[in-house]
Amino acid sequence: MITTLVVDDHALVRAGLRMILDAQDDMIVAGEAGDGREAVRRARELRPDVVLMDLHMPEADGITATRTITTELPGVRVLALSTFDLDEYVVDALRAGASGFLAKDASAEDLAGGVRVVHRGEAVVAPRLLTRLIGTFVRAERPRFATAPGRLPALTERERQVLILIARGCSNAEIGDVLGVTPSTVKNHVTGLFSKIGARDRAQAVITAYESGLVTPGG
Repeated sequence: MITTLVVDDHALVRAGLRMILDAQDDMIVAGEAGDGREAVRRARELRPDVVLMDLHMPEADGITATRTITTELPGVRVLALSTFDLDEYVVDALRAGASGFLAKDASAEDLAGGVRVVHRGEAVVAPRLLTRLIGTFVRAERPRFATAPGRLPALTERERQVLILIARGCSNAEIGDVLGVTPSTVKNHVTGLFSKIGARDRAQAVITAYESGLVTPGG
């Protein structure tokens, strides 16, 4: 079972999310929290597999809570939630360690699917939406996990190709098709790439690619 922690300052929203997740055969809601401070405390206590984190809360915010949880509890994944599908706080959440983002009006199927993907260690952000977010909100300052632009040439040519394709929203299978290599080879390249640039997952790798200037929105 995938254990989850639901974080939102509105009780009705938490109840709705709980209803969706508890209806899944492979999921259970282990607990709830009403703000970021309580989210950190409950995450430490429950050690859930996935935290559904509201980004807009009036007390302790979701960004700070996400950073604390992903730093202290690296085995816990955070799936950020927002009312808006184009939200600068989403990029901040990804920088803070969130493994993905969904809008609150996502379908029950998309929500459950997102939890499963994040639990597998993959990133949940639609490529089109991620490109829009990066192109609109990525700032000049470098996040903690990102590699400085000057270090990107230290990547092998194949790693640079893989990073560009990741930034364009390609899956490992699609990258393998483009480069003419096996999925296992792509996985090895991705693992080495993430280690070099200090990215936890694909979402952070995409931000690094854009902030370094390796790729540009629409490029």
